[in-house]
Amino acid sequence: MIVRIRDIVRIVVLLAIATSASAQAPNYPRAPVKLITQGAAASGPDVVARVVFDELGRKWKQQIVVLNATGAAGSNAAKQAVQAQADGYTLYLPTGAAFIVMPEMFPNLKIDMLNDFVPVGLVAELPFVIAVSPELNVSSLAELVEFSKARPGTLNFAANARGTLPHLTAERFRIQSGADLTYIPYPGASAGLQDLMGGRISVIVEGLGTLLGAIQNGSLRPLAVTSSRRLPEFPEIPTVAEMLPGFTATGWFALLAPRGTPHDIVEKVNHDLNDTLNSPAVKEKLQSMGTMVRPMSLDDTAMFLRSEQQVWRPVAKQIGIGSSN
Repeated sequence: MIVRIRDIVRIVVLLAIATSASAQAPNYPRAPVKLITQGAAASGPDVVARVVFDELGRKWKQQIVVLNATGAAGSNAAKQAVQAQADGYTLYLPTGAAFIVMPEMFPNLKIDMLNDFVPVGLVAELPFVIAVSPELNVSSLAELVEFSKARPGTLNFAANARGTLPHLTAERFRIQSGADLTYIPYPGASAGLQDLMGGRISVIVEGLGTLLGAIQNGSLRPLAVTSSRRLPEFPEIPTVAEMLPGFTATGWFALLAPRGTPHDIVEKVNHDLNDTLNSPAVKEKLQSMGTMVRPMSLDDTAMFLRSEQQVWRPVAKQIGIGSSN
């Protein structure tokens, strides 16, 4: 009889816990929510975060406080996020590099991005552009490859900081196309763009948003975009896949929560995030920056993150991203 009473008590307690957890989502959030991002103030991740999450905060009638945890290839932000309480009041917005490059650069960090966090949704993605100086006598990717092979060791390219997705994209293009290009690291995208426009380098691989003004005013010549299809706003620019079938690459921002965050809260955030991303105002603001919204279900987000790791981590290993650390 005692055993039965204990079993009944245990069942009642478990049911109470489950009921309490499931009751959290309708009232969530009841207080401000923190959003940890690896980008510095006014950087790409920071701007995207404020466009999307300011709007989401208005929907929730709660402030979403963006915390900029910069440095160490995103590992500082990851460490803060993984230690946060799993109650839904701390969310985490890493870039793709945190999933791909951070494990190579910091093998002792012991943070597993796919297992230590819960995927909540994909926020946005941005295609990259392969562009050249107008002074360079090439007008297509094929011509660029041929030109580089005819003059080995003479063409340098910029692609943001070492280990970023623009850098990995450029290296993947170099490997698959056989182009003879030498990487010149820069502390950020704008520095590389300035050197391209100043004639000190010949090629750049960078996000569309960064190069948008220079493309529009003719300061550089775009040869290809890395999206799977041509962009509606630039239908004349071919894709890399038209030369190298299957080649696609985008930068992206994913929303995560610490492992253990109640599932009903994760579902609510995903639903409300997707509603926010589908709002015309958010779409228009991001598109003006060369960024596209990418609403996804929870399952699709998890599948996307796994597939991106499978594509890019071998590239990071091949070029020895972690070898100098």
